[in-house]
Amino acid sequence: MKQSFLMVVLSFCVFSQYTFSQEIVEAPEKYTAHNKGKFYIFWGGNRANYTKSDIRFVGKDYDFTIYDVEAHDKPKGWHIDYINPSRMTIPQTNFRMGYFISDHYNISIGFDHMKYVMYNDRRVHYSGYYPNAGSYNENPTADELTLDEDFLLFEHTDGLNYVNTEFSRVDDISKLFSKTLNTDKLQINLTEGLGGGFIYPKTNTTLLDKERYDQFHVAGFGLSAKAGLNLTFLKYFFIQAELKGGYIEMNDIRTTQSKDDHAEQHFWFLQRTIAFGGIFRI
Repeated sequence: MKQSFLMVVLSFCVFSQYTFSQEIVEAPEKYTAHNKGKFYIFWGGNRANYTKSDIRFVGKDYDFTIYDVEAHDKPKGWHIDYINPSRMTIPQTNFRMGYFISDHYNISIGFDHMKYVMYNDRRVHYSGYYPNAGSYNENPTADELTLDEDFLLFEHTDGLNYVNTEFSRVDDISKLFSKTLNTDKLQINLTEGLGGGFIYPKTNTTLLDKERYDQFHVAGFGLSAKAGLNLTFLKYFFIQAELKGGYIEMNDIRTTQSKDDHAEQHFWFLQRTIAFGGIFRI
């Protein structure tokens, strides 16, 4: 009797261990449990705001500064150009590709294609000298003039290109919403990062009746910080919304055909981005 009871107990233990082993095999580690070694890439669009800026223009026969200049971006809205291969660099767009060096940290390179358009037909203060002074609706007593297009047209519209490297952290916060959420179907992440790089604008400028100039040129540098929310679905695809703020310093903006002419400005920016991408192992 005792021997039969022991056989039953042993059989139950063996069966339980086998069943437990089967459960382990049947529940492998989720793809989204670790990020180290993964690559990602995304493409999206942005809107941007800029602080007021003092802009100095320097040439052989002029050196003047206009103060507290306001500018805006140039959105295109929801448009087919964002996915049209022949025109997808025309709207305000963002591209980034990166690699996870650990489960939480990644390094990436990319560019933020913003657009910066100075408001025309506004009164601003100015100082300095330039040819044909007095013919541009100035008020010398108040040191003011109107930014008429025949005096100055100034746009970084193709664009205000911030080419940068970012170092970012990613944290899975899915459990804050549901403890039973299958992250291989939907994963919710927070991301934060710091970046820096150079500014490569194509500046559209018409200055003091000189010939229009519009060419790419490395004009300065930028620094930035970001925070964002990432929704990864079906393991490999994601939507990411970011809020990025930064500082742009440009001390060599080409304004005319002559290399003796240039402009200088610096300002802060705030950018909102929505991007679509993929994450994978090679």
